[in-house]
Amino acid sequence: MPARAKWVIEDAPPESEVAELAAGFGVAPIIVSLAMQRGYSDRDSLAQFFYPRLKDLTDPFLLPNMLAAVARIADAVSVGETILLYGDYDVDGVSSLALLKKLLRSYGVEARTFLPQRTEEGYGLSREGLEKCLDEGETPTLVIAADCGTNSSAEADLLRERGIDLIILDHHEPAEDGVADCVAVVNPKLGDEYHYLCTGGVVFKVAHALLKYRPNPAFDLRSHLDLVALATVADIVPLIGENRIFVRRGLTEIDRTANLGIHALKAVAGSGSPTRAHDIGFKLGPRLNAAGRLDTAEASLELLLTDDPNLARTLASELDRRNRERQTLEQHTREEAESQILTLTNEERNSGIVVGARGWHPGVVGIVASRIMKQYHRPTFVIGFDENGVGKGSGRSVPGLSLIGAINACRDILEAGGGHDMAAGLSIREENLTAFRHRFSEHMLGVATNGELQPKLRINAEMPFSQLTLELLDSYEMLRPFGNSNPQPVFLSRQVQVLAEPRVLKERHLKLRLSQAGVIRDAMFFNGVDHELPRPPWDIAYTIDRNEFRGTVSVAISIQGVRKAVGK
Repeated sequence: MPARAKWVIEDAPPESEVAELAAGFGVAPIIVSLAMQRGYSDRDSLAQFFYPRLKDLTDPFLLPNMLAAVARIADAVSVGETILLYGDYDVDGVSSLALLKKLLRSYGVEARTFLPQRTEEGYGLSREGLEKCLDEGETPTLVIAADCGTNSSAEADLLRERGIDLIILDHHEPAEDGVADCVAVVNPKLGDEYHYLCTGGVVFKVAHALLKYRPNPAFDLRSHLDLVALATVADIVPLIGENRIFVRRGLTEIDRTANLGIHALKAVAGSGSPTRAHDIGFKLGPRLNAAGRLDTAEASLELLLTDDPNLARTLASELDRRNRERQTLEQHTREEAESQILTLTNEERNSGIVVGARGWHPGVVGIVASRIMKQYHRPTFVIGFDENGVGKGSGRSVPGLSLIGAINACRDILEAGGGHDMAAGLSIREENLTAFRHRFSEHMLGVATNGELQPKLRINAEMPFSQLTLELLDSYEMLRPFGNSNPQPVFLSRQVQVLAEPRVLKERHLKLRLSQAGVIRDAMFFNGVDHELPRPPWDIAYTIDRNEFRGTVSVAISIQGVRKAVGK
């Protein structure tokens, strides 16, 4: 049963300020109110939020070490050096490599690419990965690592000993004892701004800087924002600032993309137009991730680079098949993890959840951890052990509780660990699993001092059914794209009656016919069968969207929570 959430209704900004700004922008007052809740409280910041423009992007040379990076790249393309692009196997890494390869190709350099195999070379810029790619083909004079490498000091030293320069383009957390010593580490977390960029955003900034440093009219950087949008949404970085610009424009580029691979991927995923951030997160991204989760992401990279429509369709179909295989593995692992959770004591799962077993594929443990975290609202690690008792685990956390802090508190019983506060990975010996489970739970209990373990359903505004109109949907578009740090607004309607017995769809979802003050609306409650529904009347919390079916547009309601109706 999902964790019961406390309903928290956000304070609304002053009506007089909302009305004045809404009149100035010509949008519904509720839209201005929602934007002001997100911190856009004056005319200038609202204008940038409602109308994100490429011209508002800042100078790329403001990123740390940018000049050193582009100067070295420019020298390499000037004399046609051999360049190796070394990436990560997720959407951010693959999209970043695709953009870098296209950029360098426009300068006349056909760079080699290398993506590590998850089960052999493992994550990141590893010695095993470097030895493998350096043994294949011509030895490079420059390696550019994307979406990995910030803390790979030993690997940077290895390349330097062999006379190979290294540039790192990354966004992961720098280690306390310093970063890799190389030509340049372009990582926004080394500076004072742009901490929210993913590597796709960093690579866009590098491309922008290189085009300023060494102009190249043959390369239209704007048309490649489709790749940047894929990376930014799939990596779940905050959709604020420049990320918002990248994704708003990038979604448009996806709809008109000349990239044959993205066309084919949209077709097999059933993704229509206009493309939404949700389509990347739940349709395109998982398919691009599928190959890398199970083995190597070479097919995903080839898909984003191919100019052959037949090959694009073949690769897209293969990724779709791998995604179904991934879903089967995920379901099996989740069922076993759920069974294991039921055997844990209250103390072992009260403030954090750690489960692990042999045979769980390391490529799906992160997805399973995310689903368990959401269900129980607890920081979670899911660990798959190999036949030698070596475990690879992935963790997901709830807002306010850092996985990195927990990893640092358990370093003595871990083989390795790192990542972000909300998503991290680790290596551990099987004999240390029980000790880690206890230490992890104790740590989270000690730092959860502000109610972080109580799930909260944050409601932005009260909305009567009568105001759910097509005109509202027109203004609603100004708030997109939705995602991390710009969530889809949640509305509250009180005293809602249920006009008919809920219809169960696909054995999990509920279709409802509801009424409030004489206004009738249909609604969907996804996974609603898992919830205990009180006797009507209800208060309902929900999101809205535009539904188009056979030429008819309507307001779609998606239930997020139901409670017995109460007074204000």
